[in-house]
Amino acid sequence: MLSKKENVKYFIAGLASIITFLVYLRTLRNEFVDFDDSEYIIENDFIRSINTNLFTKAFFEFHASNWHPLTWLSHAIDYAIWGLNPLGHHLTNDILHAVNTFLVVILVIRLVEAWKETTIKNISLTFPDDRAILLTGGITGLLFGLHPLHVESVAWAAERKDLLCASFFLLSIIIYMKYVGGQKKNDRRQDAEDEEWHRKFFTNRIYLFSLGLFTLALLSKPMAVTLPAVLLILDWYPYKRTQPVKLLWSSLVEKIPFVVLSLISSILTILAQSGAIQSLEIMPLSLRVLVAIKSLIDYLGKMVLPLHLLPFYAYPRDVSIFSLKYTSAIVLVVVITSVCIIMAKKHKLFLSVWAYYVVTLVPVLGIVQVGAQAMADRYMYLPSLGPFLIIGLLAAWVMRSRNIFVKFSSAAMAIFAFITLSYMTFEHIDKWRNTLDLWSYVIENSPEKVPIAYKNRAAALEISGRLDEAVQDYNTAVALGSIDAQLFSDRGLLNLRLGQEERAISDFKRACELGDSFSCNAPKYLFKNVP
Repeated sequence: MLSKKENVKYFIAGLASIITFLVYLRTLRNEFVDFDDSEYIIENDFIRSINTNLFTKAFFEFHASNWHPLTWLSHAIDYAIWGLNPLGHHLTNDILHAVNTFLVVILVIRLVEAWKETTIKNISLTFPDDRAILLTGGITGLLFGLHPLHVESVAWAAERKDLLCASFFLLSIIIYMKYVGGQKKNDRRQDAEDEEWHRKFFTNRIYLFSLGLFTLALLSKPMAVTLPAVLLILDWYPYKRTQPVKLLWSSLVEKIPFVVLSLISSILTILAQSGAIQSLEIMPLSLRVLVAIKSLIDYLGKMVLPLHLLPFYAYPRDVSIFSLKYTSAIVLVVVITSVCIIMAKKHKLFLSVWAYYVVTLVPVLGIVQVGAQAMADRYMYLPSLGPFLIIGLLAAWVMRSRNIFVKFSSAAMAIFAFITLSYMTFEHIDKWRNTLDLWSYVIENSPEKVPIAYKNRAAALEISGRLDEAVQDYNTAVALGSIDAQLFSDRGLLNLRLGQEERAISDFKRACELGDSFSCNAPKYLFKNVP
């Protein structure tokens, strides 16, 4: 039977999960959007049936510049149940996000318990006591579940991969912590020179379970490749498994299977996205590093003040180390890192959290640039956990004050904050309601004009019969320098509908030059006077 403490822990996790689920029920009104939903679900033929063809294509072929077979299987199961009814696909995302919120609460509580055990035993402190630990878990979980920065990962049907990956990522960490706890319980000072040690860890069922969950995370989305580094951070703090050097070596050897799987996933991802990776000639490494450093600070800003969240952040054009916004970002990163290192002599928590935040963001900071976006809200789904933990700890510390006024005022502020976050999440979910609303929002709020926004809104306007407006958006996308073959092909078909044959032929020729095979043959079939 579970102890009373365990029951309370799961009750808090369940409550946070249910609240999150209820807030995100608003996504069930949303449609699919023209932003990968077509390629992943609507026009994806191989998810139509759960058969050998599905498994062959999912595991042995690249599709939509990705290799994430478990995600394809998930979409296939949804299609088998719901067909092309978006409600069911959004419901699955909602459930997965609620499950992840539950896992975050459990993970945070166990982390703080481990911190308390390894750091402040033998020291008489009132924090973190059991109530503060539970408060920290609940507050961190609600921040994770309700923060509008995560709307993109949940309200966007095609971003199922984020949610699946996070589920297995979090579970792998939780099971790994159980494995480490068992190791410490059996032997507080594991002898790294023991000849049997390597065989012991590799035949440990809990260790293998964690490794298996990590494999499932990689099969959902390659962003999980950072997990080996995350486990090493946990080994350093709070578990103190990296000192002395012999113990560090044992910890490193233990991560080899994880690292091997990460390398395999990374290679497959690079092969799958080879056509979308930007060359260094187009985007020099120095430029990418500056944008990456600024993104580290910008993401933190969006966590603190989640305003002007966009589905697409255009890559900046005015990147310069002499620009104040880039120099200030460099200074802030250096200052934060330095302070965390200095504090690590007494308090390792802040350096471990900062390391987690940076490490989990590294794959998506644009050093290897894929696509034309500078950053994306969905990239913060897992990295946000670190800063949320710090906020949860600070909030729990304040709420445990013996001063009645401080206690009740801090509780009132927390309730107000969560109501505000829920409202902002509600509002942001509506931005994803349909293609027209989504891209109109980007066009109206993006500081830079985004060609893909005009292209996708044009397609939505055309479907709704607003042909003249659609042509204007296509023209704007072209004027902004878009070299998308599909754009010219679509504009050609629209010009044909409007009776603009010369313009249509010109568009088909341009689309053909850009590699669209349909457009190369279109004139001879669509026009009488063209050979």
